[in-house]
Amino acid sequence: MVQFFGKFGEKPCCITDLILYLHLLAPEQHVQFINRLSEAVPLGEQGEEGFAFPEDTGALQRHLCVCQLSRALGLHHALNPEGKLRLITELRAHYRHGLKFGSNALKTELQFSDMYCLMAAHVYIDLWRDTGDEDAVWQALGVLQDGLSRSASNAQFKLLLLLLYCHLGAFEPVVDLYYNLDAKHVQHDTIGFLLTRYAESLGHFAAASQSCNFSLRFFHSNQKDTSEYIIQAYKYGAFEKIPEFIALRNRLNHSLHFAQVRTERMLLDLFLEADIMLSLEESVKAMSLCAEEDDIPWDSIRDNRDLTVFTSWDPKERRLAEEHRRLSLEEETVWLRIRSLTLRLVASMASLGHTCAPQNAETANENGVGDKASVLSSLLSQLNQTLQTASQLYPFLGPPSTRLAPALSTGSCQCQAAALQLCVHLQELELLGLDESSELQTQICNGFKSLVVQLQENLIFFVETVCIVLWMASQCTKILRPLKTSLQKKKKKKRKETSTDVQPLVICGFQELTGNLQDLISQALLHIKGQETGMMALKLSSLHLEGHPLEEASFMKAAMDKVQSSYLHSLQEVGDLLKRRAETIKNLKI
Repeated sequence: MVQFFGKFGEKPCCITDLILYLHLLAPEQHVQFINRLSEAVPLGEQGEEGFAFPEDTGALQRHLCVCQLSRALGLHHALNPEGKLRLITELRAHYRHGLKFGSNALKTELQFSDMYCLMAAHVYIDLWRDTGDEDAVWQALGVLQDGLSRSASNAQFKLLLLLLYCHLGAFEPVVDLYYNLDAKHVQHDTIGFLLTRYAESLGHFAAASQSCNFSLRFFHSNQKDTSEYIIQAYKYGAFEKIPEFIALRNRLNHSLHFAQVRTERMLLDLFLEADIMLSLEESVKAMSLCAEEDDIPWDSIRDNRDLTVFTSWDPKERRLAEEHRRLSLEEETVWLRIRSLTLRLVASMASLGHTCAPQNAETANENGVGDKASVLSSLLSQLNQTLQTASQLYPFLGPPSTRLAPALSTGSCQCQAAALQLCVHLQELELLGLDESSELQTQICNGFKSLVVQLQENLIFFVETVCIVLWMASQCTKILRPLKTSLQKKKKKKRKETSTDVQPLVICGFQELTGNLQDLISQALLHIKGQETGMMALKLSSLHLEGHPLEEASFMKAAMDKVQSSYLHSLQEVGDLLKRRAETIKNLKI
């Protein structure tokens, strides 16, 4: 390997060739191996900073390759925090020195020393994850922004910035970074998950909807274009190309990402637009949703994600393994199944909305209501079975975890399932009436009380769950209102003069539910208002910029301002949606 480096060390591909054989070295040989390679790197005299720099691009590439191999052998990770800071200083010094070799480069060309900058950011991330020092992640953002300002076409800078902003919970800067990547055609399927995964979970509902629509346009246009390609192949006799076009169409139609963005987009549209039950019915009808049909090809679903899109020189034990890929696909499939079942359950709940109230099960089945209720029960059973799972953890540069773990730990999925289960009980109550259903009414009232207790969770999940609970409450009004009217008519016929009018248990429980929901949403709005006030008063840049050089501080300040702006817009979007939901509660009267 030393001889290979001596002959090909100036080639950028040298690192990718040698890294395949590093496992042949014993741990005690790592330092000796790097020292022998360093002897073959021609460097000049040491400068004022104590570092010796290469005099040409060939020597720069050799030195860079040694640094990359050192990281791949785990020597960077073994350093203590002071050693890592010293390493970062050296890498940044080499980056600045190497800029002179690309002083005449075009704006679209990469700088020769870009990888030094990227590696320095990786070491900052190591510090952040190992010590929890938040200053390290801000400096990583500053380093990457600095590099991007000098090498605007470097996709790795944009990708790592995108990932860091998402880990900080700031989605607003991510949109521009992704669009500046200028992804082409099938790349929307392979790396599109980097954009669509975080938007909704970080409270940017409008951006989430736009991101999903952006991805869906590619898939829908491909379905149309592929048919045209096949026709043209027949027309001009290029029959050998037809299987390739069909294979591409099948690959994209069965894509995991396609199924995810389609499901999330429909759920998002319902959360944003369906304010009351009538609106929910119209929205479901416009989407042509059918609760009985599952159009996701579970048996042939394909994971087309490019999980190696990030450049990484981490040692083997820290890199993405095949086991991580398998576990990630399993987790993604479970989360997709939960979201798909939730969507179909909402569609089933909407289909239960009807004006007539059948008086017996036989009539109900004749009208199809019994069948719809059985579909709802079947879907609920599938959802409860799917919820018995767990989430996984992956390397930092590996696949992002789904929202499965927080959805389960906060009780969001369980609360949504409980609200949908109440719809089944309400159908039973509609069939039995109020006179002979005291036990069922008690069960429903206990469910109402349990919902309010469970609605103490992550803010974004809170918004989603409130939407589903309000749809269930709207269904309650449609069922309980005619039952109450019918009961009042019966009392009038008996002509009993009583001074007190005792309300049925379920009606009292529903009135208590709507009052508690109103209070809960008001408390959430007050909390959001307080967060907005605190965020506007907080100056992030003043907390971290002291002691940093002026140029470095300017890039860090720009990153902090983007994060702060993203937080504020997220809070505003969540607050606006909750205000709309608070207005719908006023219409939930019996």
